[in-house]
Amino acid sequence: MHDHHHHHTASERIGWAFSLNFCFTIIEFIGGWLTNSTAIMADAVHDLGDCLAIGLAWWLNKIGAKEASSRFSYGFSRFSLLGALINGVILVIGSVWVMSEAIPRLLNPQMPDATGMLGLAILGVAVNGYAAFKLSDGKTLNERMLNWHLLEDVLGWVAILLISIVLMFIELPILDPILSIGFTLFILFNVAKNLAETLRLFLQATPDHELREQIQQSLLNIDHVGGIHHLHLWSLDGEQHVLTAHLLLKQNYEHAELVRLKSIIADSMRDHPLSHTTIEFEFPDEACRDDSAVHTATHTHHH
Repeated sequence: MHDHHHHHTASERIGWAFSLNFCFTIIEFIGGWLTNSTAIMADAVHDLGDCLAIGLAWWLNKIGAKEASSRFSYGFSRFSLLGALINGVILVIGSVWVMSEAIPRLLNPQMPDATGMLGLAILGVAVNGYAAFKLSDGKTLNERMLNWHLLEDVLGWVAILLISIVLMFIELPILDPILSIGFTLFILFNVAKNLAETLRLFLQATPDHELREQIQQSLLNIDHVGGIHHLHLWSLDGEQHVLTAHLLLKQNYEHAELVRLKSIIADSMRDHPLSHTTIEFEFPDEACRDDSAVHTATHTHHH
């Protein structure tokens, strides 16, 4: 019961942060347009990205709790990869748009409305600071990630605050596009990192090479095991991993010994972050089903 309640509060906190951030992003786009500031526009794109990330986290918090079904037999945690991908694409489009606005202004700077920028920046620091403060109670990974997003926003607004104060006293309109390009490169750098990771997981790459080596070693260290093949390690969402392997046994063991071997394997796997494991035994005189399947497939293919 307690656990369910925890999920509920996480969901409520995230939903709350989302609505706050969403309203604020709209204010920002309008404000950026009214104050003629590309820096505010760039920050609005950054906030839109955070908004999407929060909305996604909130939705996944709900969907992730659903039980696996016969159609989605691994459960729903892989949806988070899809979300991360969509989020990344939207941010790239937004960033390209801001760049297309900001770069021409480097050559021909326009003075933004510094007083308006200052007002928006004060509001930005307050709103994002408050949201970050609310989410800092959260213990879930989702909430911790979002908290970082919101703190980043606070820092972005502090930068706008400082620049708007400078612009009130010194006419240096080029500061505005410089800041917006800085923001945008920062967004693109983070997005590129996340997209690369997301695509790797989508393509079922091994999530962690060290982990794969450790698993292989701990299986080979078992006395009964002569060799391993078809060892596959992939990840549902970057945290929950799936392992399948064929173990070549040194001899034909009796039933009781095989049962003991299974518990030895279970013990050796206990320390690894595996959500689903499938391990098959192969006896010395046995042909591997996967090898023969591959072989017949290629063989018929040649004809």
